Amino acid sequence: MSYKKTDALMRHLRDSGISIQGPKQKRQLINTGYFHGYKGYRFFGNAHRRLPFTSYDEVYATIQYDSDLKALLYGKMMFIETAVKNIALESILVNANSESIQDMYDKVVSGYNNAPTSATTEQKRKLQQNKLNLQNSIQSSLAYAYKKNNPKITHFYNNIGYSDVPVWALFEIMTMSDLGYLLSCLTYDVRDDISKRLSLNVSCDTDRQLIYKYIYTLKDLRNAIAHNAVVFDTRFRNIDPTSAMKQCLKLEIGLPYVNFKTIGDYIILMCYYMKLLKVSKTEIKAFIREFEKITDNYRQAVNPNVAAIVIHPDLASRMNILKNFL
Repeated sequence: MSYKKTDALMRHLRDSGISIQGPKQKRQLINTGYFHGYKGYRFFGNAHRRLPFTSYDEVYATIQYDSDLKALLYGKMMFIETAVKNIALESILVNANSESIQDMYDKVVSGYNNAPTSATTEQKRKLQQNKLNLQNSIQSSLAYAYKKNNPKITHFYNNIGYSDVPVWALFEIMTMSDLGYLLSCLTYDVRDDISKRLSLNVSCDTDRQLIYKYIYTLKDLRNAIAHNAVVFDTRFRNIDPTSAMKQCLKLEIGLPYVNFKTIGDYIILMCYYMKLLKVSKTEIKAFIREFEKITDNYRQAVNPNVAAIVIHPDLASRMNILKNFL
């Protein structure tokens, strides 16, 4: 199987209509990679929507824009994940009146025997299956943490003074995906309690699904950031927003629509959570301004045809609505 060295790849790019030359751009191509860089960023959303680049400067600017976005979002995402975990943890401890994982299963996780009275037999069976899946997932996480000698877990198994790992220690090793699944398995009353602790607008959330649906939405972005995947075009998106997810943000913020097809909607959701978590208006607005700044810098670094595809035409107006909401 044949392969191309860097000089040959540069010639191939020129043959494809992408101007590239000189040691600076050669080094950029080496550092970002032809496959990870150029081939990973030459389209928007899917491979059929090619970006009309004319120079490698525009390719590199797109890679840099994506990197700047990830750098901007990382800290805020970690804050939101940690804060929601702690709020959910407190609710679970209070409602179970215990820090025992078994008590959590028995008292606050939905199953066959504590399903809503209106549930059908099939619905009860589904809740029980979800509960069993949750138990299996948690045991696998604990086993893996013990195998890796995670002190947050080994401390309890290797100490004669403890009989089991408490819920709060379990939360220390949970991923954002684990958190979302646990929240989805909780009883309605506990999901309602967590929703109210967060001050989520539940007027359109009859089944109290927002607490885990939004976490799943943010989880996709969080994982893309953590694994250095592409984020600027939201190709990481794995969930279609429900009516309640869209309606909540529309009512709260005053947006005409929400679809999570552009990075701007993820900025909006993160700012909404920061406001719920009592982050200062000054800090949230500074976050928005930095997003606007790196987006404007990108707009100036690429040709108008590229910018028209990458930057949604109503982004500026949506950011203004968001700032007015704050």
